Amino acid sequence: MKKIMPIYGTRPEAIKVAPIVKALQADERFDCVVAVTGQHREMLDQVNQLFGIEPDHDLDIIQPRQTLNSIFAKILDGMDRILSEEKPDAVVVQGDTTTSTAGAIAAFNLQIPVVHAEAGLRSFDIMSPFPEEANRKITSQIAALHLAPTRVSKANLLREAVVESDVYVTGNTVIDALLEVVDKKIPFTDPQLAEVAATVEDGTKVVLVTTHRRENQGEAMRGVGRALARLATGNEDVLFVLPAHKNPVVREAVLPYLEGLQNVVVTEPLAYGEFTHMLSLANVVLTDSGGVQEEAPGLGKPVLVMRENTERPEAVEAGTVRLIGTAEDVVVEQVQTLLHDEAAYTAMANAVNPYGDGKAAERTVSGIAQLLGVGERMPAFDDGLGRD
Repeated sequence: MKKIMPIYGTRPEAIKVAPIVKALQADERFDCVVAVTGQHREMLDQVNQLFGIEPDHDLDIIQPRQTLNSIFAKILDGMDRILSEEKPDAVVVQGDTTTSTAGAIAAFNLQIPVVHAEAGLRSFDIMSPFPEEANRKITSQIAALHLAPTRVSKANLLREAVVESDVYVTGNTVIDALLEVVDKKIPFTDPQLAEVAATVEDGTKVVLVTTHRRENQGEAMRGVGRALARLATGNEDVLFVLPAHKNPVVREAVLPYLEGLQNVVVTEPLAYGEFTHMLSLANVVLTDSGGVQEEAPGLGKPVLVMRENTERPEAVEAGTVRLIGTAEDVVVEQVQTLLHDEAAYTAMANAVNPYGDGKAAERTVSGIAQLLGVGERMPAFDDGLGRD
């Protein structure tokens, strides 16, 4: 039996790693030992609870307003101790967080093979998203197995001289997680959201907004707040739902502009199950999140991305995601178009989702099995984009 250690610490990682953990736990070839860093705390715990995952190790590193360097140092030191104790045959890290890169380096320094889930995403701008673009490029330098979600991601890795046999297109496990949870229609704990759900049944439109991206903090995010105020004032029959990120920098930038607006519903961050439920109710999604760019197309929701570039170009190419930046007037114009131009809305809502078919975790486990000599890979995921 091979010991595999998934390492994760943020809510987005937890969502995407959960299907992998469950698939490993169900496979008699593997002993799955879960390590979390606690880079996020409450939101991380909510996802683990939803999927029935109890971590074997928890670094619990979270502190208010800590720096990237302090996060990295704590993870590197803590994972060195855990990895030295457990001696796994491989570790699995996901995506582009400080947890994923620090965990990967800690494993590499102990000569433990690194499996990189969601490998190969690139924005081609080292400062945007920051620090994620650098994190994923660093992890690609030391990974033994690169699990690319799409053929576009695979092509990015091959251009960087990654050996093709070390790259395996699996689809994205975020779709596995989404398909498992969304049908449960997890009840809302916030009464405001229960009221939103009731109004949706009567035909009210909903715009779901998420914003937290580090490079948008400051004047760009204040512009987002002003744009939301203008949209809410000009569309009193539309509900705008904003689960506010806990980062005080984000809240101080956005929330002052929304005070007193009756059709703006500001809540605490939603647990993943509740978020998927709200996503299923939304008509339009306005976000700067990476994961939401993958999740919303899976439910046929048009996505306007408040960023200048994206490491997830597949949905832009497919037509279900549009990059709009953070300029206040542009945000207002783009949301208005989707609210009032039926043809424009339909074109985005009916676009194909290129990110997965719900079997990415199964492919991931088959890739790990081949890496460790205990099985063969399944056929790769076909993302429908017609390239290799």
